[in-house]
Amino acid sequence: MPMSVLGHMPDEAQSVRTVHAALDAGVTLIDTADAYTPSHREVGHNERIIATALASWGGDTDDVLVATKGGHTRVAGGGWGLNGSPMYLREACERSLKALGVDSIALYQHHRPDPSVPYAESIGALKELLEAGKIRAAGISNANPAQIREAAEILGPGLVSVQNEYSPRFRSSEPEIDVCEELNLAFLPWSPLGGMGSARQLGSAHAAFGEIADAHGVSPQRVCLAWMLARSPIVIPIPGSSHPDTITDSLGALDLELTPEELARLSG
Repeated sequence: MPMSVLGHMPDEAQSVRTVHAALDAGVTLIDTADAYTPSHREVGHNERIIATALASWGGDTDDVLVATKGGHTRVAGGGWGLNGSPMYLREACERSLKALGVDSIALYQHHRPDPSVPYAESIGALKELLEAGKIRAAGISNANPAQIREAAEILGPGLVSVQNEYSPRFRSSEPEIDVCEELNLAFLPWSPLGGMGSARQLGSAHAAFGEIADAHGVSPQRVCLAWMLARSPIVIPIPGSSHPDTITDSLGALDLELTPEELARLSG
């Protein structure tokens, strides 16, 4: 997302280098959305960057899963809207297929519940897309426990993931993580480092993360991601990145082992 946010986005060449750095390091999941765009006139901006990066990478992309989302809209002035109608979701999926340059989307996620549309209708559209072969797996985002269970009933094994906000400053998604563990769904924390405006200050805003990072000689961001990975095997953080150095630092969390005492302190 940071690659497509007005005021934050780098040039496309740097974005492509960042994706290549992630792929070189073994990343196999890339998360995007049609609504990650600097303006309402450029819907699919981020998806097109991802498609360009994958096409220009020298390695084998067969095992790279690209997940995108539909159901959020962008309006003039940079604002956000919602449209969870089945017709809109079908149209959004078609646009994403074109932007990504694929015949079927590996993981298509309902971006956010639309209060004006019954949730079952929105999720029913994902089921139709699955049955039509437009998508190979379905996910939901910004869902509460009841909505996760409702989606699981409608989609059955087609539902594979839930993407909600979760970070040291936003911990209210613990119940959703528990439901995902119960139903064997992946939980993808968005803004795991606190978001674009807060990620750099993570260590000072949350002292325990900064102090434990100092003790290990690593960044507070790496400690944060290691803490999340230790929370449950179904938790897969998706930190936003727009520079090769930050994505490679994030990946260092895979090799950072925190003690039970450190984990308890971070979770306190």
